[in-house]
Amino acid sequence: MIRHILLIVFGLTLVMLGQADAEKPSGGTGFPPAISADQARVALDVLNDPAKRAAFSATLNAIIKASPPSAAAVPTQTAQSLPSKATVDGQIIPLAPDSLGAEILLSASAFVNHVGTQAMNALETVQSLPLLYGWAVVMVTNSVARDLLADVSWRVGLFLICAAGAEYWLRRAMRRPILTLERLAPVVRLADPKEPPPMDVEADALARAEAGELEAPAPRKIPPPAWTLLKRGPLVLTRLVLELLPVLGIVLIGHLMAGSSLGGQTASRLIILAVVDSYALCAALMCFARMLLSPETSRLRLFHLRDSSAAYLMRWARRLVLIAVISYALGEVGLLLGLSEIAHDAMQKAIGLVLQILLATIVIRNRRAMRHWLQPPVGATGAIAALRNHFARVWHWIALFFLIAGWLIWAVEVPHGFAEVLHYFIVTALMLIGARLALLLLLGMVDGIMRRPTESEGLFPGMNARLRAYHPSVTTAIRLTVYLFCMLGLLQLYGLNTFVWLVESALGQRILSASATLLITVILAFGVWEAINGGVQRHLSRLERDAQTAKSARLRTLLPLLRTTLLITIAIVAGLMILSEIGINIAPLLAGAGIVGVAIGFGSQKLVQDLITGIFLLLENAMQVGDWVTVSGLSGTVEALSLRTIRLRAGDGSVHIIPFSAVTSVTNVNRGLGNASVSVSIAYDEDTDRAADVIKAIVVGMRSDPDLSAKMLSDFQLWGVDKVDGAAVTIAGQVVCTDSGRWAVQREFNRRMKRRFQEVGIRIFNPVQTIALSVPFQASSQKGGSDESATAAH
Repeated sequence: MIRHILLIVFGLTLVMLGQADAEKPSGGTGFPPAISADQARVALDVLNDPAKRAAFSATLNAIIKASPPSAAAVPTQTAQSLPSKATVDGQIIPLAPDSLGAEILLSASAFVNHVGTQAMNALETVQSLPLLYGWAVVMVTNSVARDLLADVSWRVGLFLICAAGAEYWLRRAMRRPILTLERLAPVVRLADPKEPPPMDVEADALARAEAGELEAPAPRKIPPPAWTLLKRGPLVLTRLVLELLPVLGIVLIGHLMAGSSLGGQTASRLIILAVVDSYALCAALMCFARMLLSPETSRLRLFHLRDSSAAYLMRWARRLVLIAVISYALGEVGLLLGLSEIAHDAMQKAIGLVLQILLATIVIRNRRAMRHWLQPPVGATGAIAALRNHFARVWHWIALFFLIAGWLIWAVEVPHGFAEVLHYFIVTALMLIGARLALLLLLGMVDGIMRRPTESEGLFPGMNARLRAYHPSVTTAIRLTVYLFCMLGLLQLYGLNTFVWLVESALGQRILSASATLLITVILAFGVWEAINGGVQRHLSRLERDAQTAKSARLRTLLPLLRTTLLITIAIVAGLMILSEIGINIAPLLAGAGIVGVAIGFGSQKLVQDLITGIFLLLENAMQVGDWVTVSGLSGTVEALSLRTIRLRAGDGSVHIIPFSAVTSVTNVNRGLGNASVSVSIAYDEDTDRAADVIKAIVVGMRSDPDLSAKMLSDFQLWGVDKVDGAAVTIAGQVVCTDSGRWAVQREFNRRMKRRFQEVGIRIFNPVQTIALSVPFQASSQKGGSDESATAAH
């Protein structure tokens, strides 16, 4: 797999190396002619003497004017100019003009010639590195050059001393405001105290060792939320402005010094300005690096980095910036001091190679940490997880190859190659930074709106919970949108004109229109859903506030059915609108849905009957969860009401599931009142008035009991003597109770009545009588002494 990737990337690099700029003249392939030391000394004297240099320049101008115009450029041969037959190794191969074979041969020939020319140019540049030594020797040995170097050195040294002093005092003056900004920054908890420690540390270490890991992974950190990062933004920008003030002071001092008499001659002033600009550029780049990484304090850091990682990246950023800026400044100063263009290019390419080696060192040293970061979470499956695993294993090889390819493009001097690579890198970095800032801003706003408690909780109950439920989906949608726009922007910057295509082409306009319609449809669907849910919740809160428990319970019973119906309706309408906007003809779908609906209606009449009967029973408030009902001859407590069934819990614990279509009558004992009936049969010869007075006294005593008084709504209501026969008299009446207290009142009444009747001697009628007859004892010799008794029962 790695070899295939490297081959593909190598092929792409060859194509990039083979792209030639048609307008750029190709350089010569020969080596520069060698000159003797005397000739070089004479040429140097001419260049150092202003009068001789002017005379030499006038001579060259005269030669140019006297020379005849150059010959017209020979037109490049194309397929049309080729003969109809090509010769290869003495054999004639028939190739028709404008044929594919002719085009391939022309392209291959041009590619080989260009690669050879660029390789020779690169070799020439490498061979020009010794010119640096010659230039250094001249700068030291030549008196004029030595005087110029000494003059420039003390002036640049004076500037560096003044710049260092000014920077020190300016940074010291900015230290207190910067510390104040650091104290104002919000603090974020990084460690997760709720996360349990690993259960088996040895097993985990063994697994890492078998996987080839040398270091234990860093403990998991909780990244700061987007809202916190957003609040850091103004503080970070303010700190950047404060840190750039010393840089501006250095630039001002350098330009004032170069413009004054201390600047010296023109060459000295140009060298001072080059050093000033390099110094300021280096300091500004380090300010931007501190803004992004903030190695001193994590409270102003815009990225999820540990302190050690931020310090590590800051060290490498400082090294790269110093090497790049100082080497560039030395090259420009060398040009001002007489360094040749060839030696200057060789020096810059050598420094570029050093920078690439340093970047490769960073890649190699951090390949394992980057691999852990690129790998998917533990247990993740799918194509994306597999792709991330493959890329995590080979990412450093790809990075190293592109580093080498980038330097080769620059060193071989592919026309505009390095400039294009640098251009695309800069625009890509700027686009990614802009996307990151936009994502940070949007996520911070969403966190501030959806996670913080809102003041409308009282007006819209449950609003905070619903906002928190939507938060993951909204953040995912925002991320996808930002990533999409970032990708379109990158394609636009790469020259594909994606935005122009979207705006001007018919297909692009159609895509924009469809996307806007889909977005509006989805927003309206969620708006309708939330508006109805919010209205229902607000109505429920008002019912509970007004103590309308029955209506509230009935509405809560119907709420699942209403929500399900609403969700299906909104989903069908929104889905049909989306399909219609995409371009799918929904007429057959509607016709098919109608036919399917009719078929389902005929095939599931019982189910439809269950649903309709259940809806009407719920609307009529025939029963609620918790009521004791008798339905279809079965009694029990209502445990649940679904769309088509009732679930009853019987007194013995068994569960009855009854479809609504089987319900013909409902007996509900929980409807506000429950009468405890009293029916007492006493013996015929007992005084009924005395028995009634005793019963009333029992009920009065029960009403004085705090455990029973709340369940009893009236005293004993005597209905009178309900039945009289030859053996018993029946006294009837009732006690009005609550629906949930009737059984407790009736059971307690029976207990007290039985005890009180025993105390006062009132006999309760017993339908069974026992008569015992005793016979005296008689002695008989024939019969042994025996006792006989006869018992008759009525």
